[in-house]
Amino acid sequence: MSNARPEYQYIDTADKLTELCKELNSKSYIAVDTEFLRERTYRPQLCLVQVKSEQTLACIDAQAIDDLSPLMDVLHNPDITKVLHAASQDLEIFYLLSKGKVPAPIFDTQLAAPLLGYNEQIGYGNLVNEMLDISLSKAHTRADWTRRPLPDKQIDYALDDVIYLEQLYVKMHAALTERDRLDWLSPEFREWEKPAKYDQPAGQRWLKVRNIQRYKGAALSCIQALAEWREIKARELNRPRNWLVKDDVLCSIAQLQPDSLDELNHVRGLDAKSRQRFGKEIVELINEAKARTPEPLPPFSKKKKLNAVSLSRIQLLNAWAHQRASELDINATILAPPKILEKCVTSGCEEALHGWRSPLLLEDFSAILDGKLAVIASENGLQLKKS
Repeated sequence: MSNARPEYQYIDTADKLTELCKELNSKSYIAVDTEFLRERTYRPQLCLVQVKSEQTLACIDAQAIDDLSPLMDVLHNPDITKVLHAASQDLEIFYLLSKGKVPAPIFDTQLAAPLLGYNEQIGYGNLVNEMLDISLSKAHTRADWTRRPLPDKQIDYALDDVIYLEQLYVKMHAALTERDRLDWLSPEFREWEKPAKYDQPAGQRWLKVRNIQRYKGAALSCIQALAEWREIKARELNRPRNWLVKDDVLCSIAQLQPDSLDELNHVRGLDAKSRQRFGKEIVELINEAKARTPEPLPPFSKKKKLNAVSLSRIQLLNAWAHQRASELDINATILAPPKILEKCVTSGCEEALHGWRSPLLLEDFSAILDGKLAVIASENGLQLKKS
């Protein structure tokens, strides 16, 4: 981490934000990061937005400015690449602020890392350490970003998240361009720019209940109704869904199906405050739901033990993946992880290979499994030959 604080702008008024955004609108890219809290709310509480591009470095105090629309206009400018790391949470915040619009185009350094030989899902600190040889402090990972004024060390910590993000982007962009791999990432980036990624219909929340496949009949119908009710109520109150009713308690209520407040009082895990505030609603919901036919469960198939033939086919694909990885200078387990190899054999290559992996492996893998190409050894490694 840097010892001297770089010059930066602290943006805490509408006028300052307008001037900053005029400056940002002239850039070809912007490194962006956010600081937010979500422990006590359903929606993330945005506290700070950090931006960096060339000589421009700024912290935008989202608590001090009521209208962030000038910033949203910049983030939705199609001529500016928005650079982020593990972008989903930041994009969700901007999606909510923009009422359904996602910033685009983006460049996610976490998604790009595997194409340069780094691990998938690599954290920001580890990527900065491995690629830039800089160790970042973790002292403010759990800091309170709502406090004002923010301590200098907290601001330094926040600024580092975009200072080195910009350096990662510049270095990665050059390396990917040199290896002619920049276009490989486009399909993956476009996926994260789709509003559907951040739209969570309340009526589908039951699908995320753990072990939902165990339930059927009235119990399943009650889970579906309760999960939808809880999601809507959490949004209305802006409180975490588990603060209202935890998943295990929700499932217990659905199984016991209490038909009165007195019966509901005997359900373990439902706190007194929730019983008092929502008890009547829950009982009415249960009485209605248990008389309905539940929505069908999604298709479920228990994982089967692979036989010798399937294992040998996986090994064959793995051998070719190692050859391709050597040619591409990518770690073989990143190019074709075991789960993807197995899925190619059990579900088909088109089902298993997505994003940048598809143009690299789909045609070869499909031809190998179909018996159209054979993997043979040569002095220069493995080769494919028509069968």
